[in-house]
Amino acid sequence: MAGNKIGVLLLAAIALSGTVPALAAPAGKDMQFARTKKYALGGIDRWDYLGIDPVRHHLFISRASHVQVLDTDTGKQVADIPDTDGVHGFAFAQDRKLGFITNGHADTVTAFDLDTFKAVATIQAGGRDPDAILYAPGLMRAFVSNGESNSVSVIDAANARVIATMDVGGKPESLAADNAGMVFVAIEDKNEIVAMNGKTGTVAAHWPLAGCDEPSGLALDAASRRLFAVCSNKRMAVVDADSGRMITTLPIGGKPDAAAFDPVFNTVFSANGGDGTLTVVHEDDPEHFRVTQNVSTQAGARTLAFDADTHSIYLASAKLGKRPAPTSQAPHPHPPVQAGSFVILLVQPEL
Repeated sequence: MAGNKIGVLLLAAIALSGTVPALAAPAGKDMQFARTKKYALGGIDRWDYLGIDPVRHHLFISRASHVQVLDTDTGKQVADIPDTDGVHGFAFAQDRKLGFITNGHADTVTAFDLDTFKAVATIQAGGRDPDAILYAPGLMRAFVSNGESNSVSVIDAANARVIATMDVGGKPESLAADNAGMVFVAIEDKNEIVAMNGKTGTVAAHWPLAGCDEPSGLALDAASRRLFAVCSNKRMAVVDADSGRMITTLPIGGKPDAAAFDPVFNTVFSANGGDGTLTVVHEDDPEHFRVTQNVSTQAGARTLAFDADTHSIYLASAKLGKRPAPTSQAPHPHPPVQAGSFVILLVQPEL
């Protein structure tokens, strides 16, 4: 009943002001989140990263060799971007109205128009298996993790070409960037974070992550200078983004692959595909953090996209069939996606 009253007040405020007021948790309580919607998209293709364009309200979903685009206002598919062989991740350069897609099997990055979804350039990635990608607006550059080359490439958005490639000494995964030109990457097989100077395209430091196995997802609180790495041993590592000092580790769910930070709520999210949960961590101050909630999602929901405007989290999952027997061509085969089971899940703050 209280939630309904808050909802009525929120709608009244929107009607009077024409804007959405800032959300806030009740006094003395942490903001709570809940799974609110499920969108069925179908298809039997596997998936990896999700990406959000908050300006046009579009969610981008990697589907093996193509990209599905969902209207986040209606939940309907509005486009399908073809020719993205081995698609992994997305980045958005709003200053140029460009999106970037990494194509792991083709070793390329597709640059496309955010309004029309049409490809405008195909960029050689600078390494094998381009995976995670991040756009740093202050630098007007995109940074690409090359999973099989142990490197991170730098793309000049103005010219759509690689201008530098940095050897990071291990398998790079997710990236994060601050507002001062520093870029960070989780190194999965070395249990560390590498700090890079995004302006010069050089590696600045290697920071070991004690107590964190196989870090994958990475998020940053730029204001308090804290990095959050999610790890396969069900821990989230909190690290000083200036010195690499380990602040603490916190319990999360199994098989995480993505993290996000909400600067309004001072909240970190970890998508845990192993047990189908979204761990919510609150930053009380730069030295103290608490797990406040484990939201039930769905097994397999290991990646996420965070919409900072609406504080919404999108996750993807599907039911999987029996894993095929290994062959010489496919020594580590993935279990197939069951037809009609692929879904997008929406998690939102409770009002």
